Amino acid sequence: MPDVLASALAGLTVSGALIVAIGAQNAFVLRQGLRREHVAVVVFICAASDAVLIGAGVGGLGSVLGHRPELTALLRWGGAAFLLGYAVLAARRVLRPGALRPDDQPRTALRVTVLTCLAFTWLNPHVYVDTLLLLGGIAQQHAHRWAFGAGAVTASFTWFFALGVGAGRLAPLLARTGVWRALDGAVAVLMAATATVLLLDG
Repeated sequence: MPDVLASALAGLTVSGALIVAIGAQNAFVLRQGLRREHVAVVVFICAASDAVLIGAGVGGLGSVLGHRPELTALLRWGGAAFLLGYAVLAARRVLRPGALRPDDQPRTALRVTVLTCLAFTWLNPHVYVDTLLLLGGIAQQHAHRWAFGAGAVTASFTWFFALGVGAGRLAPLLARTGVWRALDGAVAVLMAATATVLLLDG
């Protein structure tokens, strides 16, 4: 039992360290949380997607991705195109201060939010590197690799829930146009920078 617990804690720690890093997916969850819009759905999609990918990595699927460079290239170009498009939308919001605050914006349709969230998760090659390759590879070094995976999944669910719900609690304090202009400006820069890194990595 101690060995199982140690593997689970290792998965929790490593996954937590990877997932907390600011990235495109986290920025999207943060913005949805601040808007208090479809938060439960977004959190569930991100956490469930991570669970699927972590499970695949623990099961050894990471080696397939490592031997299929054409898949990596497809993900890289598709992800970069999506991120650049989202960066343009965020930059446009910055230039239209009247459409920045949550109360001043029409609610996004659930279908659009779901598709956007799925794109942030499944079109981002870094997600595959973190889950299939890094977490999957480390899991193979543990005698109780599925306990490691369970710890990693727990960290993912905990983080996305805390980010989405925590951001919603802060929304009343951040309901100023200047704050939302800064947020969308940061999102635009982050998305464009991430897309650039994806393209240069190729």
